[in-house]
Amino acid sequence: MPDVSPAHGRVELEPLDLPMPERDMRAKRPPFLSFLLRWSTVRRGARVISLLALDLAAIVGAIFTALCLKAAARDAWDPSVSWEQAKDYVPFAFLVASLLFARSGLYAERAQRPGLTRIVASLFQTTLVALIFAVVNGEDFSSYYIFYGTLFFGVAYVSTARYAYEQVTGWLLRTAGYQRRAILVGTGEQIEAVAHALSASGGHSPVSVVGFISLTPRPDNGLRSLGTLDEIGDIVGAQRVDEVIIADPAFPQQKAVELVDTCHQRGVVVRIAPSTMEILIHRAEFVPGQSVPLFELKPPVFDGIDFALKRTFDVTVATALLLVLSPVLIVAAAAVRFTSRGPVFYKSWRPGIGGVPFACLKFRTMYHDADRRQAELETQNEASGALFKMRHDPRVTKVGRMIRPISLDELPQLFNVLRGDMSLVGPRPLPQRDFDRLEEWHKKRYLVLPGITGLWQVSGRSDLDFDDLVRLDFLYLERWSVFLDLTILVKTVPAVFSRRGAF
Repeated sequence: MPDVSPAHGRVELEPLDLPMPERDMRAKRPPFLSFLLRWSTVRRGARVISLLALDLAAIVGAIFTALCLKAAARDAWDPSVSWEQAKDYVPFAFLVASLLFARSGLYAERAQRPGLTRIVASLFQTTLVALIFAVVNGEDFSSYYIFYGTLFFGVAYVSTARYAYEQVTGWLLRTAGYQRRAILVGTGEQIEAVAHALSASGGHSPVSVVGFISLTPRPDNGLRSLGTLDEIGDIVGAQRVDEVIIADPAFPQQKAVELVDTCHQRGVVVRIAPSTMEILIHRAEFVPGQSVPLFELKPPVFDGIDFALKRTFDVTVATALLLVLSPVLIVAAAAVRFTSRGPVFYKSWRPGIGGVPFACLKFRTMYHDADRRQAELETQNEASGALFKMRHDPRVTKVGRMIRPISLDELPQLFNVLRGDMSLVGPRPLPQRDFDRLEEWHKKRYLVLPGITGLWQVSGRSDLDFDDLVRLDFLYLERWSVFLDLTILVKTVPAVFSRRGAF
């Protein structure tokens, strides 16, 4: 009870016995020395220095290789001369590249570091800045090969060096038993779907899901329930959690705000597995002047300069690939022709852009009666949704079993690209049988040209279910760029040879 002192007219309140809050990890730490002595700071410094050294070596190598190649083409190759010339270009090129890399987050921590798309974009911008600087300063070039030549080798060397860095450091972290410990928060099937996606890399995921917190009762199904959402603060501490993943697009807003605040107090990262709506709104355009904030969702149609860029890219790269891979095409065609009855090429009529059917070319990998026998095998379908997939399909020929896992049967689709039926990168065209089973909202993926490869192919292929396929197609449509196409093409090569999800 309050104690009123008549002599002074003052009200004195008894102190309340309230629990003291835990120290907020976001609180400012004034002592500079404590920051310097933190182990995380040492690791951050080592990471940035090592990546800078790799980038410097790669850029030096790219400029030197381009100069040597030019000199060799003119029968005047002298490595010492090329090296002296390279030393003149390196300081400016490395300064611009490292600043653009830093701006793109390419020196961030492993979990947040972007991939090849940002590398290509940053190197392209570096080349453009260097070209403009040279022209403005009155530099005279007999050709501009040094710029696009260095860009080509720069992309090759920097991406290769960083890929090697990721593999080596990833192996070291896995050997040391390091993984980011995460818990999933949500309701219903979304928790299990996200857990499956995180584990789809065959045990090599940097994220280890230690359990889940569900707002509604659900069976464990291989995951461990860690408690209730009200206990999230104690759970992340007891489980030594590095990040919390919100796996439900319908997660209550108020609870999400409290969850984020609780996790950030304890230095725990919060991530969100996006819903289809969140993917769509990424490039939404704000419409002002309304009483309620509205965002207009633009249709993902490539037209104007976007279509010209994509079509030019497709024709150029498809032509080059046909020339380079022509021996492989000839050998594969001969193998198909002389090992089983039937034509060399199989024309699979599939809906293309706008649902208009076209003849999708493939090397024939099945026996001639494969289409008729599919109805007999429907009960053995191993894929979800509209897809039909079997790991041990009895209709596949011996040659087919060799070339299908590494996608050699898809190479004739380069001719589809030249004819304008397909693009190098885009949503995969589904057979008519699968198309007929799509829901209407799935058919948004047919607003653009179908592709030989796409995000689905570099993200797990047949290991992913149909909902994952559609989500990845939407993500590609909303975030398309030439750099993204180039990134997917480059990543297709290791994805094909790893054979993960291929059957």
